[in-house]
Amino acid sequence: MAVTKERRQQLVTENRRGDKDTGSPEVQVALLTEQINSLIKHIDKHKKDAHSRRGLVLMVSRRNRLLRYLRNEDFGRYKALIDRLNLRK
Repeated sequence: MAVTKERRQQLVTENRRGDKDTGSPEVQVALLTEQINSLIKHIDKHKKDAHSRRGLVLMVSRRNRLLRYLRNEDFGRYKALIDRLNLRK
């Protein structure tokens, strides 16, 4: 499921680092987390939807790569993001 325009703007404003920031790792992880959560609900309902399951796996791996990058670059920002998004790392 797609993230609505209003929800996307809300996530960007909550997680951005500067006034015009839309592409920092924090924003990307927040948007991916929102998409992953909505896709998990879809897959719970439609268990045989293999195409959506593959998309979910790709999104989770992309989020993990971004989190690994952020952890290696600035652990403080990584820890703050993990706490803010309630991720279990």
